[in-house]
Amino acid sequence: MSVKSSQFMFLCRSSSWSLHLGSLTSRNTGVCCSLDADKYENDPELEKIRRERNYSWMDIITICKDKLPNYEEKIKMFYEEHLHLDDEIRYILDGSGYFDVRDKEDKWIRIFMEKGDMITLPAGIYHRFTVDEKNYAKAMRLFVGEPVWTAYNRPADHFEARGQYMKFLAQTA
Repeated sequence: MSVKSSQFMFLCRSSSWSLHLGSLTSRNTGVCCSLDADKYENDPELEKIRRERNYSWMDIITICKDKLPNYEEKIKMFYEEHLHLDDEIRYILDGSGYFDVRDKEDKWIRIFMEKGDMITLPAGIYHRFTVDEKNYAKAMRLFVGEPVWTAYNRPADHFEARGQYMKFLAQTA
């Protein structure tokens, strides 16, 4: 299944920030919203989100051959199916790409992300990222506290974060 993030949100929004689509739940895909990326440096809505969710650390990554050292290696790494022990928060400031996430039946769901889209993938969810045919995305990476960059490639079911995520999925069945 492939969806554009704005269509995804339009079709599935049950509150101002949570999504629901078929077998997906807000915890399954995380939080998604759309902001004005042209004013990210002074955006009160972004500041409100950061304050409410305790996103205290951020940086900006530009994913393109001219800007990202070891581009080919990084693209392969981002596309390898993995999970994190913390939430992954990404805000697309320019360009576009795809986050692929696993649904309850372990099937891929492709989410098209473009300028202005923000997504939070919960700890323990298997996912991957790739740019689209334009080979360019500029994204803000946000963290609660100090950044943890460790990705655990599948299989990584032995981690507590994965167990908690799977427990949540079982409760929503």
